[in-house]
Amino acid sequence: MQGITWEEAFCGEGASCYRLGTDEQGNSYIAKQGEEGFYLTDTRGALQQMIRDIKAGKADHLL
Repeated sequence: MQGITWEEAFCGEGASCYRLGTDEQGNSYIAKQGEEGFYLTDTRGALQQMIRDIKAGKADHLL
């Protein structure tokens, strides 16, 4: 998709690499590296909160 500026990939163990992006309207995007055409999008604030919650362990029950 045009208009999204993607950051370098963040890679965990194995092949789990994800990219974060933003557009000029202030939206944020998360996509699997190599599949940037299929992304999760929301406001920047909402995705920042999701990342903070994940770092705080609030999604650990999903592992």
